[in-house]
Amino acid sequence: MREKSMEMGLSNLLSFFLFSLIFQTPASAVKQSYIVYMGAHSHGLKDAMASVSKVKESHNEFLASFLGSTEKAKESIFYSYTRDINGFAATLDEEEAAAIARHPNVVSVFLNKGKHLHTTHSWEFMLLEQNGVAQHHSLWIKASYGEDIIIGNLDTGVWPESESFKDKGFGAIPAKWKGFCENDTSTGVPCNRKLIGARHFNKAYISGGGELNASTNSPRDNDGHGSHTLSTAGGNFVPGASVFGLFNGTAKGGSPKARVAAYKVCWPPSPEGGECYEGDILAAFDAAIHDGVDVLSVSLGGPAFDYFGDATAIGSFHAVMNGVVVVCSAGNGGPGDYTVNNVAPWILTVGASTIDRKFVTLVKLPNRKRFEVSFLYPLFGTSISKPLPGGRKFYPLISSAHAKAKNASAKEAMLCKEGTLDPKKVKGKILVCLRGDIARVEKGMIAALAGAVGMILCNDESDGNEIIADPHYLPASHINYTDGLVVYAYINSTKDPKAYITASIAEMNTEPAPFMASFSSKGPNFLTPEILKPDITAPGVSIIAAYTEANSPSGNDFDKRRTGFTTESGTSMSCPHVSGVVGLLKKLHPDWSPGAIKSAIMTTARTRDNTVNPMGDSTSMKATPFSYGAGHIRPNRAADPGLVYDLNANDYLDFLCGIGYNQTTIKLFSKAAYSCPGNFSLLDFNYPSITVPNLSGSVTVSRTVKNVGSPGVYAAHIREPRGVLVSVEPDVLKFDRTGEEKSFKLTLTNKKLGGAGEYVFGQLLWSDGRHYVRSPIVVASKAAVEKKSAQLGFAGGIRSEI
Repeated sequence: MREKSMEMGLSNLLSFFLFSLIFQTPASAVKQSYIVYMGAHSHGLKDAMASVSKVKESHNEFLASFLGSTEKAKESIFYSYTRDINGFAATLDEEEAAAIARHPNVVSVFLNKGKHLHTTHSWEFMLLEQNGVAQHHSLWIKASYGEDIIIGNLDTGVWPESESFKDKGFGAIPAKWKGFCENDTSTGVPCNRKLIGARHFNKAYISGGGELNASTNSPRDNDGHGSHTLSTAGGNFVPGASVFGLFNGTAKGGSPKARVAAYKVCWPPSPEGGECYEGDILAAFDAAIHDGVDVLSVSLGGPAFDYFGDATAIGSFHAVMNGVVVVCSAGNGGPGDYTVNNVAPWILTVGASTIDRKFVTLVKLPNRKRFEVSFLYPLFGTSISKPLPGGRKFYPLISSAHAKAKNASAKEAMLCKEGTLDPKKVKGKILVCLRGDIARVEKGMIAALAGAVGMILCNDESDGNEIIADPHYLPASHINYTDGLVVYAYINSTKDPKAYITASIAEMNTEPAPFMASFSSKGPNFLTPEILKPDITAPGVSIIAAYTEANSPSGNDFDKRRTGFTTESGTSMSCPHVSGVVGLLKKLHPDWSPGAIKSAIMTTARTRDNTVNPMGDSTSMKATPFSYGAGHIRPNRAADPGLVYDLNANDYLDFLCGIGYNQTTIKLFSKAAYSCPGNFSLLDFNYPSITVPNLSGSVTVSRTVKNVGSPGVYAAHIREPRGVLVSVEPDVLKFDRTGEEKSFKLTLTNKKLGGAGEYVFGQLLWSDGRHYVRSPIVVASKAAVEKKSAQLGFAGGIRSEI
């Protein structure tokens, strides 16, 4: 009774809220269009066609009782919802709408508002636009949408026919561009004024045992990953983009007026298991630097134990030395510690977090009175998939462990791996699978091939509350760990379990957001613990962007679906979000170095979510800088950071000296005369974050900040890490001109730090009252860093994250 009364109370409250919204404007007889929602029909979808005329008639009669005649009602109604949703859309004045809202059979009456573009909602979440329109203070406006900036992408190539890469409205290609498109085969990629470069590199892949045929040996993207990442960074405006007709909106990249170039370095897995080979990666870096890119977006990686034994670190070092900003994904090896990839200090390393949009797909179970399980009803999941046939029809429900094949283990069957399911047990049922080991969409394909009508994908404990909207082949819903326990408990409590899955709908302004994705790789930095990695976090969960039409979104040959846009998740998706913002900053501040741009992004980031609480992780625990670095990116703030921690070529060479490279080695890759400083400490490397991994007594670190704003006075504010005393000298910095530099020293003293490897966190903030320049402080009494050889996989998840 309590649950039912709560539902009634919430329903009444919602109706009152909606009713109040309608009448906040002055009363008038002006006609507007409204939705009159009356719940659900008593008939099922199977009988809907026979009931259409009766439903329309009932709507006309209902409205006629308010308008005075059936003729007026017919004239007013322009939609009757006759299938599963019961209601109508009609033109009414406020008084008529108010009267209808008071009727006991009406759930709600609300204005027929125009919904704005959801396809790339992450840009709105990052405040570059509002209701689909860029505001005057937006970095988009200030930076002319990244016009003529050149963004290169090392990935799986590009699908040139995508609307994201059309060149309507673009002028001549920038004169500095030296690249080209390889278009000498039937599967080649033609250039235009938007997509100005496309090249492929596969010699290293072939040497590793990879095989290619004529249809794949080109820059053309047969995988989809490259088109998705490139369009996220710099895709053009595409009105009417959708995923299989769902969630229609306008797609766009972070720098939508930038020019883009694809460097294909990733291929189908070779017999040795490799996809993106070091030799090909380095060749692509080399080509891109020559071609004249401004930004390189690199959503790939792997564990490295030496900076110059890693092609990405090497290639990015040379790129940065040439003024190119390199943005890389942090990896999909989370939630474990020491899993972060691409840790070179000259790389901008990006973790993945959520946005405030969910694609809600409900799982409904029979009335709880039928079994002794306490749960919240319904269960809120996510997916982008078609609804189950039959509307509210309940289907038999089975756990994949109960549906295991004769020779399969229950553990493997729980994960819905290929060959582990008995089709006789699965056919015609909703199958419950556990997340893990293989790709989420692959589980749905395996379920469908076994005869399932739908799938419920349940998180394990480590994945917690993180649920991801995938374009599943069959009706599906991905639910969190707690709700998964409910489903399994229900199945085990009855002999005849049943469920149904609703259609997907988009829900906006969800809370909390952002929170860290469980898959996002974490620090500490196992290679150089004095450098905090990742540097930043950005949207990387359920991101909609362009896709190849050479492949299905599941990647399975059985799946014949094709779509120009799809959702993907991973740090691969968060990386190009930052690359797009970097393009804007390069346009706005062409004189800024890669180090200054990195600093501007890091020191203006936020560490709180949209509930104004500290950002959490997927288990609702408080996240730390080892997950998000300096925080979640705020593009508009980064445009005017006030102060930056700049880094130039010599700073990076000092760093290399500090980690043990000798003068002879450094001369091999240093173009200018350079000598290693005699007493350089890594703690003094001018990084925008401050990490002291081995604090026994006291240590003093130095930093230098450059004023990139107007003259001003900045005061220091410190949030001390637990057990550490922190002081700064001087604690006030006065700047008389733009470009002026000031140095300061930060002293940290160990008072009550814990044991080895126990990190604590604080913050240094410089502010003039308008700018807030934040640096995370990360401290441990003794680093417990191990050069782990865990199977971290590719940083960007070239294959779907599991």
